[in-house]
Amino acid sequence: MKILSRTFVAILTILIIESVTYTIMATTEKQKYNVVHSEKEFEIRFYPSAILATVYSDASTYRELAYPGFRKLAGFIFGGNDSETKISMTSPVHMDMNTASMSFVMPSSFSEENLPKPDDPGVKIERTDDEYVAAIRFGGYASDKDIRKYSEKLKSLLEAKGIIWYGNYRYLGYNPPFQPFGRRNEIVVNVEWKDDVAKK
Repeated sequence: MKILSRTFVAILTILIIESVTYTIMATTEKQKYNVVHSEKEFEIRFYPSAILATVYSDASTYRELAYPGFRKLAGFIFGGNDSETKISMTSPVHMDMNTASMSFVMPSSFSEENLPKPDDPGVKIERTDDEYVAAIRFGGYASDKDIRKYSEKLKSLLEAKGIIWYGNYRYLGYNPPFQPFGRRNEIVVNVEWKDDVAKK
């Protein structure tokens, strides 16, 4: 009986976590993009320009970058700015292990003119250019091993298709740490791509 009771509590807990997570993710603004080309294992996307809040560090691993970077950026959007404005969290979180940087995409309702200035000088506000990227997806909790593995896999897939890539391979994380199932992780890299229709 005790085993059944514990099993029931465990299942109920998982269902509650999943329900809360689904509600949070359903209302979280996601960075906009258009898929302009699809392959079996990856796709090409067009991302319009966006505003990012970014922190840089001397981290050398995913874990070393993830937690301190998240705290700094969370401090900014939770009111650590010149107007004490609460800024909604968006998805995904961007990480570039080559530059040891982490970025939050600012909600589309903000521009450079009305976005509050961070209290922490280590939080930099930057605007990206329009860009085409190749993206490959994987599940579970990400690690340095996963990031290396899927970066190499995407590189091989692009080279096999004759698609020219440039810049750093970056990691995109879509889920909060308390979400155990249905996790979405991606590796992206800039590519040379001609598709004017994608911008319309």
